[in-house]
Amino acid sequence: MRKPSIQLTLQTASLVTGFMMWVLISSLIPSIKQDIPLTESQVSIITAIPVILGSLLRIPIGFYTDRFGARKLFMISFTVLLFPVFYVSVANSFIDLVIGGLFLGIGGAVFSVGVTSLPKYYPKEKQGFINGVYGVGNAGTAITTFGAPIIAQSLGWQKTAQLYLILLLIFIVFNFIFGDRKEVKVKQSMAEQLKSVCKNTTLWFLSLFYFITFGAFVAFTMFLPNFLVNNFNLDSVDAGIRTAGFIALATLMRPIGGLLADKFNSFIILMFTFIAVTLSAVILAFSPNIELFTVGCLAVALFVGIGNGTVFKLVPLYFSKQAGVVNGIVSAMGGLGGFFPPLVLTAVHNITGQYSIAFMALSEVALACLVIVVWLYEQERTENHRKFIGKTKEL
Repeated sequence: MRKPSIQLTLQTASLVTGFMMWVLISSLIPSIKQDIPLTESQVSIITAIPVILGSLLRIPIGFYTDRFGARKLFMISFTVLLFPVFYVSVANSFIDLVIGGLFLGIGGAVFSVGVTSLPKYYPKEKQGFINGVYGVGNAGTAITTFGAPIIAQSLGWQKTAQLYLILLLIFIVFNFIFGDRKEVKVKQSMAEQLKSVCKNTTLWFLSLFYFITFGAFVAFTMFLPNFLVNNFNLDSVDAGIRTAGFIALATLMRPIGGLLADKFNSFIILMFTFIAVTLSAVILAFSPNIELFTVGCLAVALFVGIGNGTVFKLVPLYFSKQAGVVNGIVSAMGGLGGFFPPLVLTAVHNITGQYSIAFMALSEVALACLVIVVWLYEQERTENHRKFIGKTKEL
């Protein structure tokens, strides 16, 4: 096996590249709208559509990473991504953007590669932090959200998209050269792994937590550029910079969340996370100006970042033998958590003329997660106490 540090660097950089592709359309949508007439409902669909494959493919990609290794999965994924990136660059209709955006979702699906592969290189007491460092690959969304609108002002959105083809080719070569050919493989069938984990309620609780934390990250990343332009009359570059700030903060907090989970009880950290998200969503629901809205967004970014890192500390602790498929399921649910909010926000706005109800829904779901986390924490304490009493009696 190659050095762990080489794999951590390569896989994190590859995730940056994948996530740069994932948000390409949502970042360029203000420029695309100048050439392709789109309604707000169509924009919300185009914005949400990359999340579908970006979520659902995480399950098979996580499984096949266990079977074939990260090197092959990254190379195959980036090769396939060449086609939708080029297709988007020559799009001239709503349907073209939907088709191209759907397959851009592969860029988001590669998240499952590293969270499945990297724990093989590190001991359990470091896995929370390592998965958090890998999660810094989320910065790819910030790079595209900030950089693509600026480049598009000079080159046009079509040529901007075509520049991304060069980046994909570079990382296909990097993974071919530096990827680990001798990574430990797992040969268990997908059906066996799914059967062994799907009845475990902990899997679905972790999926729900990631549905909220990573789902909020994805939803805000996809929705904010267009939302800020339409709701607060910002120009596309300013909206891109603000969205990039949200992404950067959430991304930087992810390894901190993993580090905290390595040192303290993960459930306590998740309690603080969901309390904060509950309150922050209330602020967003009643923000009359950009200043207060910014405070609410940054608070959400801070705590969903911590929550993302914490959840993926728990996955290998509970499912060490089925890491590939469980990482896929949990991360898929997180991705799907980003699919629905843009559609809900648009629907609520069309009906009521405002977004408050949709933001309050986020607050209520986060509050429900808090209740579940408290219950899990109490269960864990009871179980630990029972084990302690059992050992005392043996002595």
